[in-house]
Amino acid sequence: VLLAAAVCTKAGKAIVSRQFVEMTRTRIEGLLAAFPKLMNTGKQHTFVETESVRYVYQPMEKLYMVLITTKNSNILEDLETLRLFSRVIPEYCRALEENEISEHCFDLIFAFDEIVALGYRENVNLAQIRTFTEMDSHEEKVFRAVRETQEREAKAEMRRKAKELQQARRDAERQGKKAPGFGGFGSSAVSGGTTAAMITETIIETEKPKVAPAPARPSGPSKALKLGAKGKEVDNFVDKLKSEGENIMTSVGKRSTEAAKVLAPPVNMESVHMKIEEKISLTCGRDGGLQNMELHGMIMLHIADEKFARIRLHVENEDKRGVQLQTHPNVDKKLFTAESQIGLKNPEKSFPINSDVGVLKWRLQTTEESFIPLTINCWPSESGNSCDVNIEYELQEESLELNDVIITIPLPSGVGAPVIGEIDGEYRHDSRRNLLEWCLPVIDAKNKSGSLEFSIAGQPNDFFPVQVSFVSKKNYCNIQVTKVTQVDGNSPVRFSTETTFLVDKYEIL
Repeated sequence: VLLAAAVCTKAGKAIVSRQFVEMTRTRIEGLLAAFPKLMNTGKQHTFVETESVRYVYQPMEKLYMVLITTKNSNILEDLETLRLFSRVIPEYCRALEENEISEHCFDLIFAFDEIVALGYRENVNLAQIRTFTEMDSHEEKVFRAVRETQEREAKAEMRRKAKELQQARRDAERQGKKAPGFGGFGSSAVSGGTTAAMITETIIETEKPKVAPAPARPSGPSKALKLGAKGKEVDNFVDKLKSEGENIMTSVGKRSTEAAKVLAPPVNMESVHMKIEEKISLTCGRDGGLQNMELHGMIMLHIADEKFARIRLHVENEDKRGVQLQTHPNVDKKLFTAESQIGLKNPEKSFPINSDVGVLKWRLQTTEESFIPLTINCWPSESGNSCDVNIEYELQEESLELNDVIITIPLPSGVGAPVIGEIDGEYRHDSRRNLLEWCLPVIDAKNKSGSLEFSIAGQPNDFFPVQVSFVSKKNYCNIQVTKVTQVDGNSPVRFSTETTFLVDKYEIL
């Protein structure tokens, strides 16, 4: 019969102890305190006996894994049980140290209970212990899938309602005194705003329906206040109106500070503001070669002051990769082709006020390997029963500065934590999802390459696909707005720009 299982220091101090029969705390502490004194130095045994109990133990760096059994217990079975206990501990603890064991003590106790019940060994292996302690439920997965579907449907309905309200407001303006400023451009503003919101869907959920900036138009329907998210752009615009003596309806709700950090617009946002957004979808082979790379970009124009509604944007395109540009149908295409300026076909008309309007978009699709912005080379090599994995990154596009880079490597299940060798940056081991996350705050021209080495039991195929995520305030295609001028008089207009480069999918298969 197994009386207790404990992890203790070499001095006999108990860190974690699980008793499988009725025992007092004083009794177990006394047994563990006596254990180091009974060991004979110089003799290579894995057990030691007293008159009443037997200690079966295994050293683990500065600690001992100890099983306390009765003297008539089967020593061979106890040694097998001890090996299983010793394999469980690295599964939950990154390092075999006292503070790490204490931090994961409850995880260890739950795992110990799966190995032994009422003093007798259960017929389980390490993979089964992991499954039992995770308590994975098929019903829970089904419930989550149903809930996610319902959330997606609700979001789609929300966007549809926002479009209906936008249309209703435009119809009301047509029937009233104010004539429509820009023909069919309004519907594009809806789709453009939705596209931009979809890019940032995972960061700011409430900002999706940007199509209804209700605080800027107090005369609009009150429901628009519930649907429209009040971002920093609207905040600054409202503050300007207040300073000019306008009465503005206040809108409840603030964006979270985390989201504002990632997508915070410039502090000094001008009346003419542009958002340049790009997202990349890339798939590479593990042995090199680009299977597909697709990049989509868009310039969104936001005008907060009616006196700047008739303007032209001077675009500088220094891209040498063959990007395909496309202007909005209401933009003068000949003017853009000849002079790289974005203006309306009818110069007398105005851009919409207080709306995010997509004026220029571009697309780049290629299989040219030299176009990959960040190359990842993952090299697993088998070494006995384990695998030594070397992974390195290199920034090929040195003009970029990538922030919050996370390279995610899948790991085989039920084999414990990886043993990290050399590493540039930091790492996180997610034992629940069997992932190793390599975290790098910044990758730029000064920090263009780095490597990570680790070893773990498994096969080379276990470590793919490798996934990458990052954000950047510099765009990949070198397309910028250099100047904004008035249509009448060609006088320059002050403007502000916000650039975002995001990952849609970035995989090494």
